[in-house]
Amino acid sequence: MTERKGVLLRLDPAVHDALAKWASDDLRSTNAQIEFLLRRALSEAGRLPKQAREMRRPGRPPRETSDTG
Repeated sequence: MTERKGVLLRLDPAVHDALAKWASDDLRSTNAQIEFLLRRALSEAGRLPKQAREMRRPGRPPRETSDTG
């Protein structure tokens, strides 16, 4: 698996608060919400790299079920 890149981002506190609220509403972390929005903007601009992996869906990962239940 490729290591993810870290970035320092400075935001206006009101923008951060709005982003955090939006992320919470969408069951994402603030970091995941920023990545989601950046990917959407890149896609709409035709600049999302083809080799970019898909993001995990919001919320908890699905619970694995067993066939021996």
